[in-house]
Amino acid sequence: MRDGNFKQMKKEKEFTITNIAINNRVTVYIFTVILIVAGVMAYNSTSKEKFPEVTFPYFAVSTIYVGTSPEDMVNLVTHPLEKEIKSVKGIKKISSNSIQDFSLIFIEFETNIDDNRAMQDVKDAVDKAKPNLPQSLPRCQTGCPKLHVSTFRKYRF
Repeated sequence: MRDGNFKQMKKEKEFTITNIAINNRVTVYIFTVILIVAGVMAYNSTSKEKFPEVTFPYFAVSTIYVGTSPEDMVNLVTHPLEKEIKSVKGIKKISSNSIQDFSLIFIEFETNIDDNRAMQDVKDAVDKAKPNLPQSLPRCQTGCPKLHVSTFRKYRF
């Protein structure tokens, strides 16, 4: 009687789709390849209007001022830079982070803004803020404070 119950329980727990897949591996591989090929063909045949090219212009202004506490970086460097950068048109979001000896300001522009013009506007804003920065800030060879403006505009989604 026990053997009969065991066989009946085993029959009830059997997964037919799983067993078919295990017993017919080649068929599963062929179906997988067909699905991949169909997906690639569907992707390639989709028109470009459904996938427009969008760039998100991001810029970063970084400043190194050795021997400065995070609070001093915020008050002496980050706030004057942010004040001038906020006057630039087309900015969507500004965020900053100041740690010991280092300040980083991220600027995100609207997507309809020209990338090159936005970068030039950020550089001009940084130039306007230079007189408000500490005189002991490390200088480059031309006498300007060492500030780096970087662009991340090539991100495409």
